This record gives sequence, C-alpha cells and structure tokens, in this order.
Amino acid sequence: MGAESLPETIPATMSAMLLTGHGDVDKLVHDTHVPTPRPAAGEVLVRVTATAKNNTDRKAREGLYPTKDKGEMTSFAMGGSPTLTFPRIQGADVVGRVVAVGEGVASSRIGDRGLLDFNLYADERRDINLTPDYYGHGADGGYAEYIAVPSDQFHSVANPDLADAELAAMGMCSYQTAYHMMTAAGVKSGERILVTGASGGVGTALIQLCRIVGAVPYALSQPDKADALLALGAEAVLDRNDMTDFTEQVKAVTGGAPIDAVMDLVGGEMTDRFIDTMIFDMNSRHSYPRLSIAGASGGNLSEIMWTRIYLYQVQIFGVSHGTREEAEQLVHWIRDGRLKPVLHAAFKLSELHEAERYFVNRGSNYLGKIVLVPDAQWQEHGAPFALEGTK
Repeated sequence: MGAESLPETIPATMSAMLLTGHGDVDKLVHDTHVPTPRPAAGEVLVRVTATAKNNTDRKAREGLYPTKDKGEMTSFAMGGSPTLTFPRIQGADVVGRVVAVGEGVASSRIGDRGLLDFNLYADERRDINLTPDYYGHGADGGYAEYIAVPSDQFHSVANPDLADAELAAMGMCSYQTAYHMMTAAGVKSGERILVTGASGGVGTALIQLCRIVGAVPYALSQPDKADALLALGAEAVLDRNDMTDFTEQVKAVTGGAPIDAVMDLVGGEMTDRFIDTMIFDMNSRHSYPRLSIAGASGGNLSEIMWTRIYLYQVQIFGVSHGTREEAEQLVHWIRDGRLKPVLHAAFKLSELHEAERYFVNRGSNYLGKIVLVPDAQWQEHGAPFALEGTK
C-alpha cells in the first residue's frame, strides 16, 4: 500500500487533540475531523491505543523553554527556527498496532503491537543524537487515533503480560532519557547513585535501570512514596521536604560513603547540595564525581562555585533524549520483562484538559505516569486503569 491510499477499514478523518498555540489548556482543542495520516515510504500507520503524558508536553504548550534572555520564553529549538508549529498533535510515548504500511515496508508488519522510539533523528548515527527533536513537537505525535512513523522506530513488543497502557508508561521519553543520563555519566555496577525527582517517570525509570546494571540507587522524594520506591528498587529514600544537613542524611544511608554520581531532575538551588554529597570524601572515591541533569523542576538557575567544580573535578552532563542503540537496549529489556511499568492512571484523550490539571495539581499519592487513550479505544485499553470513580 502506498502513501496515496488507505485500506477501506481506516477512516479518512480521525479524532485528535490539536495544540493551537502557546498558552493554557484551552489551547488544546479536541477535533473529530482531522485528516488521517498516510504512511510514506519506510513508514507504518499505527492505530493508537495509548500515549503517555510527559512534562515536556506542558512546557512546550506553555512556552516554558527560556532563551538567553531569562525573561523571554519560546518554543524549544536546538538552532534555527523552532520546529513546533501550530496546529500540532502532541504526545511522544505512543503504543498501538500497525494497520497499514508504506512503500518498502513488509505487509507482515500489519497487526504488530509496538512502542515508538519518539526521537526525530537528524541522521542515521546510532551512537549520538545532537539535535533531539521528537514526535509531538517537531512532528505530529500520538494524541490522536492514528500516527504515521518510521517502521524501524516502531518496535514490536508482543509481551502479553503488559497491557497497552502499561507499555505506554514505559515510553522512551522517560526511559531513554533516564538511560542516557546513566550512560553519559558512565554509571557502573556497585556505584552509589542519587536519583532526584524519584517519583516521576524518569525517576522511577532510573531506579529500575540502576538495578539492571548493578548500581545502587538512593531516591529523593516525599516520605509517603517511600514504600513504593523501595519496592521498585531504591536502596533508601531521602526526604525532599527536609534538606537540612543533607550530606549527613546521605552518609546515614550509605554508611558514610560519598555518592558516586547524581542523576538530577530538580536543578535550582538544590544542585549545589547534590554536589556536596559527592565531594565530602574524595580520598575514598574510585572515579570522578559526576552529575547528569535532565530537568529543572526546582528552578532553572543554580548558583555554583566553579572553583568547586574544577578543583574537585566534578563532571557535568546535560542530557536530552538518547540514541538509537539505547532505545533498542531498552526495548530488549522490556521484552524480557526486566523493566516494569509504573502507571498511575489513564484518561480519555477527549479529557486531556482534566489530565493536564490533574498532573499539575497531583497529590502525594502520585507515582509514575499518566496515559491518554483515544475514546474509541477506552473500554479495552483505558477503563481498567482509570482513577477510582471515573471508570
């Protein structure tokens, strides 16, 4: 089947949530007459069953990526013109089933259930990704009934123990970012790793990935999430609400040993304290102190003495997305059941406004990911994971 036609079973138009401009949730418009995409050469058309929500969706919608002028906000762009144009269908972590193929793709792929590697790669390199744009930002994503994506980036996952919503909760936006934070910093077996923002999608992924490679994760989160994080694999949970004498708290759970590497999703004034946990005893270290940062939920500006960075030889890695190799490794671990979903709840796609408000105002019981399910797929793929009282 070529890009010019679709099987008769696929409608010419579909429902989708369109982002119409920067602003509040009113800029998200549910449209039931959006043209269904056609798969181009090398692509597959996927009927979407679940798409995980990520914080980057909100930041892109609100225009919260700053330029050099700290008071100016704009769309995310690595260089040149921003690739976020309107209207845009957001949603990066897409799960669904192949219903049609473009030229050059085997028809045997039809029926495959899979998970999207969300990156818009600039070239075919497998070891580096310097311009990390993504589906839902530089191209239409999964907040829709259908999406057309490269065949080699829609990875088949047939594991019957994983529901579609659960598989979406293990999407690449969180898991690949987490894994790249670790590979950039060279995290090794036996090392002590501090995971900040541990209850979110990237944080829960980091805890699991540390255990897979043999590292020991220490989580920073709220105390009422401690049991869940310990069950997920955290060695200990530190209270994010009590940062007084933070290094002493770390010593208490590590037996007096320094943290080997920090996986930071918080930033702001906390970054300097995180560095403290790595440099208080340099004589006992076996590697350089390393900080990977892939978020700034605690603030976009940090005051750090550069003399501390170079005298203590602290290595800092800025991380956004990851590589093709890392995506394929993650899919291998998902297929083998070594990674577990942390799904908080599912919402209907038409209720994205409510999902966004819930995400922003989430309470202390929030852990993991929110997933959006197209209304037509709700009973099968969403209702079993709805919040109590909303099924």
